[in-house]
Amino acid sequence: MSQIKKLEFNNHKVYETTLAGRPLKLETGMMCGLSNASIMATYGDTAVLCNVTASAKPREGVDFFPLSVDYEEKMYSVGRIPGSFQRRESRPSEKAILTGRCIDRPIRPLFPKDMRNDCSVVATVMSVDPDCSPEVTAMIGVSAAIAISDIPWDGPVSGVKVGLVDGEIVINPTLEQRAKSEMDVTVASTGELVAMIEAGGNEIPDDLMFDAIMTAHEVNKEVVKFINGIVAEIGKPKFDFISNDPDPAIMAEIEEFCIEDVKKALDTDDKNVRDAALLPIYDAVHEKFDERFEGCEAKLDEIMYLVQKHVVRAWLKDEHKRVDGRGIDDIRPLNAKVDLLPRVHGSGMFTRGQTQVLSVTTLAPVSEAQKLDGLDEEVEKRYIHHYNFPSYSVGETKPSRGPGRREIGHGALAERALLPVIPSVDEFPYTIRVVSEVLSSNGSTSQGSICGSTLSLMAAGVPIKAPVAGISCGLITGDDGVKGDFMTMVDIQGLEDFYGDMDFKVAGTKKGITAIQMDLKVHGLTPEIIKEAFQKTHDARLHILDEIMLPCIAEPRAELSKYAPKMLTMTINPEKIGDVIGKQGKVIQKLQELFECVINIEEDGRVFISTLDTEKGQAVMDVIDIIAKGPEVGAFYQGTVTRLMEFGAFVEIAPGVEGLVHISKLDVKRVGKVEDVVTVGDIIKVKVTEIDDRDRINLSRRDALVELDGMTVEEDADEGERRPRRDGGRPGFRGRR
Repeated sequence: MSQIKKLEFNNHKVYETTLAGRPLKLETGMMCGLSNASIMATYGDTAVLCNVTASAKPREGVDFFPLSVDYEEKMYSVGRIPGSFQRRESRPSEKAILTGRCIDRPIRPLFPKDMRNDCSVVATVMSVDPDCSPEVTAMIGVSAAIAISDIPWDGPVSGVKVGLVDGEIVINPTLEQRAKSEMDVTVASTGELVAMIEAGGNEIPDDLMFDAIMTAHEVNKEVVKFINGIVAEIGKPKFDFISNDPDPAIMAEIEEFCIEDVKKALDTDDKNVRDAALLPIYDAVHEKFDERFEGCEAKLDEIMYLVQKHVVRAWLKDEHKRVDGRGIDDIRPLNAKVDLLPRVHGSGMFTRGQTQVLSVTTLAPVSEAQKLDGLDEEVEKRYIHHYNFPSYSVGETKPSRGPGRREIGHGALAERALLPVIPSVDEFPYTIRVVSEVLSSNGSTSQGSICGSTLSLMAAGVPIKAPVAGISCGLITGDDGVKGDFMTMVDIQGLEDFYGDMDFKVAGTKKGITAIQMDLKVHGLTPEIIKEAFQKTHDARLHILDEIMLPCIAEPRAELSKYAPKMLTMTINPEKIGDVIGKQGKVIQKLQELFECVINIEEDGRVFISTLDTEKGQAVMDVIDIIAKGPEVGAFYQGTVTRLMEFGAFVEIAPGVEGLVHISKLDVKRVGKVEDVVTVGDIIKVKVTEIDDRDRINLSRRDALVELDGMTVEEDADEGERRPRRDGGRPGFRGRR
């Protein structure tokens, strides 16, 4: 008999600490033995498996560090089966993509800039405790995995969330606390610097937002110490890699050859002129150096990039000179317009220099809210913001293949910036979608989409609580990095973003901040840089609102576009919802067909009616009221003749609610035959004259003609009362309600 060997996990290590009063555990050595490093991060009952791998050799033909970060949501982590047809996870949700970006941003600058080995980071969410954020767990787990691996990296980092509950700053708020928190801020830090900020807030003052960030930073420092302790015990030696930096001698020779021409080409505020002026310089460099440095042709383009970067940074840092001639704190020329598209519900265009964004608002019934199938408790959202960045916006030619991670991230930033000012469903019972189309891009398109969307929403008549504007702040550091001399500049354009160290985006109202997103190419920021960025973006935000946006449209329009659906609301007894819907939905379907509207009913009894004709909307409300409450004696209704009998006509005054108009009550004059007055399908006005103890409803067309139309009853009109009754009893009919 063969011997069965027992597998021993000799390298299994478990490290524990506490974070915001809850246990945090990092476990390695028991799973995933073939990755460069693996960590099972557990926070409370939330568990995320974090793996990092790197290729042994650099990727050929790339001029960037090929890092991929994937955050995978597994529905079994919350005890659910995916809602897709295949019943398995497919493409990542928007939330997963955004979380992957949040993990990517603080870790990417810490890798060597000259490394070209492929690196993959995968965080798999396997169990979710609603009180313990899987995003935070993943960020810490990924950081620990890279730190203990053999992959070169200048970490670790840590990340936490910050809330504002009852005026108090709370680290990693629980589910209950998040429900009433005034802010949702994610902060990542190294042991010394703030590395990433992703924030949303309900008009938070700058100083309070700064305090929240610094509070998170102090907590992150302790987690970094915890991870460093693990690295000291089990961390692997970092592997050597082939540097992709160009040869210094070649770099110096090419720079000397072309730098003056590059300076002349860059010195313009027109991106088209700049790009055209650079083309012959590239040609001249290749013509002169391709043969001399055979096999390094691709490196020549990279050297040209470095020459331009050197010029732009030197101008900013040493001369306080900007490419387009602006002052350091000057904003590019701005313009705002509304009502550019005739048939849409609302449109607004915001132009900043050569950056131009057109935002379009669409209003729809509440039922068209986006359904979410993720790990969060949120199941739908009624404010949706989408951002599109076509190739023509930067003068390039490539086919559209749908939104990438960047487009999804920018759309989410604009959505987060505007969400705090969107009216509640009770105030404005619509689903709202805004689409921002980038028409031309030279930097800050995400902030342009925020400004353009505010204009579009106000033009559409959405009663937003306050207008929102967005602006970005850039950074240039010296040889000593952020700890030495630095310079910030407001409203960065494309080159300043491309060659600079920071894109600090802040959106908000006059009252306070609604969103922040910070992208860095350095290891992190000092408190002094963050404070300066807040001050500059605050002043610029107010300037944009007061001088550009509000003069274009001062407040939301009082009326919606005639092409937008009109939304009416009412409330019925929840116990009557079944009556309004009807068996197999027949009643509500009939109402929608008859009155050309869309009806949505919530579980609490709220009814939302969407229609292009307000009169029809009001009429269907009356009908629903009849179904839910029953007809009232003395009230007038409009109904449809459904059946004719010798003794009268049955009239449906609402689906499933019928009454009898006796022949004597059909007209102001004597009626010989029912067919002489009405036929099946006729729509007539009637008055409810009686509802007896058996719920039979008696109606009168005659009373309606007299009281509503002012007609007079003829003397012999009541003779019909003396005719023999063919129904075998008193006139009437049990209403089907």
